[in-house]
Amino acid sequence: MAMSEFNGLGVNLGNLARLSSARTYSISPENPTGATGAGGRATVGTGAEAARDLGQGWKISPSVRIRPGATHELASIQGAGAIQQIWLTPTGNWRQQILRAYWDDHADASIECPLADFFGMGWCEYDPLNSLAICVNPGSGFNSYWEMPFRKGARLTVENLSSEEVTLYYQINYTLTDVEADRGYFHAHFRRVNPLPYADVHTLLDIEGQGHYVGTYMAWGSNNRGWWGEGEAKFYIDEDDDFPTICGTGTEDYFCGSYCFLAKDREQGYEAFTTAYAGLHQVIKPTGRFGSQQRFGMYRWHIPDPIRFDSRLRVTMQALGWRNGQRYLPLQDDIASVAYWYQREPGKRLPALPDADGLEVI
Repeated sequence: MAMSEFNGLGVNLGNLARLSSARTYSISPENPTGATGAGGRATVGTGAEAARDLGQGWKISPSVRIRPGATHELASIQGAGAIQQIWLTPTGNWRQQILRAYWDDHADASIECPLADFFGMGWCEYDPLNSLAICVNPGSGFNSYWEMPFRKGARLTVENLSSEEVTLYYQINYTLTDVEADRGYFHAHFRRVNPLPYADVHTLLDIEGQGHYVGTYMAWGSNNRGWWGEGEAKFYIDEDDDFPTICGTGTEDYFCGSYCFLAKDREQGYEAFTTAYAGLHQVIKPTGRFGSQQRFGMYRWHIPDPIRFDSRLRVTMQALGWRNGQRYLPLQDDIASVAYWYQREPGKRLPALPDADGLEVI
């Protein structure tokens, strides 16, 4: 590609110095349309009282409030380009706030996921997550660096399913530029089963079309004593039927750990870690009078090793522990997941999200 053809998408250290004709925009409560020169013009907003001595241009509208049952439109963008970074910080119950993204005026959402789980915090508790695709920073700074191309436009919303008003700060940074024909649309899909039926498997994704799978997040609540991660991750690609093309060797192995995620001093138990492509970033232990089950948060980004499919992809995870006699024990755990992938077509209709009770961390 000649330098004059560089469109500004897919920027990395290898091409960061290359110039392009792409234009940069940013949407926030201070500039809800992203229009050129339209930032900081608000005269009313959540910061108006604090700025009463300073006036316009002094953080008048840094956030929005979303009433119970209401949906707030974060962004409505026209034209071709890509969302390049999302930052936000929500108050309230993170799993009761649903992020949706629609590409090119498609009626079905390509992203439909609780904020908590999309950003790797499915248990609605903060822990640092330091990776290339998702970062969660003190004290509740949610960041996405997944590139999200669109050709005609993009619309992002957050729905508040909770019974309380929430406050949301956010900024969506994007570019308008040409989008090549071979760039897919970004998707993210949430599923939760609690408890998993005995000897069943957790299905993360089952779709038709062409694309590539780029990431997994799981919020895993152990409902029994002992180790819970002997189960295999399986990827059924295209014509695969009863048996998959990709079959892992254990849950912790898929998430790039080993031997029960144990620390060097094995008596210390689990050792949390967070890296560019994989991590066990949350190890939530029983505490207090009512804290009981152990809970875990894990991610695996297939950024250097995307899983490509031409016509179909099904992704499953077994839940296995141990029982007497060195036999496997099928587990009935609380398992939630987010599958992230790119696909040629936007907005494939997928199973509906659980209702507010079905999403609740209990």
